[in-house]
Amino acid sequence: MTTTAPCLQIRNLQCLYAGPIDLDVAKGECVAIRGPSGAGKSVILRMIADLDPNSGQVSLDGRSRDAFAAPDWRRRVVYQAAEPAWWEATADAHFTDEQKPLVLALLPRLGLEPVSLSTPVDRLSTGERQRMALIRSLACKPEVLLLDEPTSALDALSVSAVETLLREQMGQGLALVLVTHAGEQA
Repeated sequence: MTTTAPCLQIRNLQCLYAGPIDLDVAKGECVAIRGPSGAGKSVILRMIADLDPNSGQVSLDGRSRDAFAAPDWRRRVVYQAAEPAWWEATADAHFTDEQKPLVLALLPRLGLEPVSLSTPVDRLSTGERQRMALIRSLACKPEVLLLDEPTSALDALSVSAVETLLREQMGQGLALVLVTHAGEQA
């Protein structure tokens, strides 16, 4: 239990398919959401990110989500889907020049080679795409990261690398909300 003030506050968040949810997440804290498939876990993350219609109150550092322009909110509160979308042919095209040094530093941490940046995304394995999506999310330098089953397609070594990296990011103040089916990960 943390005594730090929450950076993400959620009150009465709901939609037709999920909620109501009340949740506080402090900087450097991880909150895991578990439940059976189809229970609405992903919907909760999408509501927090303001990607699905919802009602209730969500705030970041005391500022209401409604006070942010949608793109600004989604840069600060990044949602990573279980099956992340790729709209360019290669992963490299998804990163700005400013992000490249961080991307190149994170690749080996997650067992990825620099050549994977220029490999067509549809030629990367599901696990490679999941790890590359995590790098894409972290490159945005969010305050809150909403992860939907980020290790579901990974082997044990890759899961360990992802969890180690996320713990380090939490140590630097990143708040996480994690959907997982793995009890030990939660």
